[in-house]
Amino acid sequence: MSETSGNLKNAFAGESQANRRYVAFARKADEEGFPQVAKLFRAAAEAEAIHALNHLKIMGELMETAANLDAALSGETFEFKKMYPGYLKVAKNEGNKLAVWSFDVANKVEQIHANLYAKAIEALKNREALVETDYYVCSVCGNTVEGNPPEKCPICRAPKSKFNKTS
Repeated sequence: MSETSGNLKNAFAGESQANRRYVAFARKADEEGFPQVAKLFRAAAEAEAIHALNHLKIMGELMETAANLDAALSGETFEFKKMYPGYLKVAKNEGNKLAVWSFDVANKVEQIHANLYAKAIEALKNREALVETDYYVCSVCGNTVEGNPPEKCPICRAPKSKFNKTS
């Protein structure tokens, strides 16, 4: 890998993290009654997302949908089979209960994502249209469901009201 390729990869990771961090900062500013600061954080978050997407395109990692689904499935599978089990073990050994919770719910949701991607891949391979459905995401744990959300999240037990419909 060339130095520039490595720099693009690092820049993509940094810009992506900044985007998510600034979205979280905006939510916190809203909670604390600072709407203008929240707007600033959201604007910066959008700019960081644009930077990240530019880097992703230049790295050649924005491909056709079938290849993007394969990459997404591979990433989610790695996370729930290898990454999070390792992180969970360390967090348990260190007695960090909050990290254990966070890693555990993420691990469970990554498996759901992998299953959803596998379903989409199968439909594309068979040249079948995916059934049009809505997706809902639990704002507590990230659980992602097709169709209507459950009365209680099966992962974190949050009420149905914590699920947000995605666009």
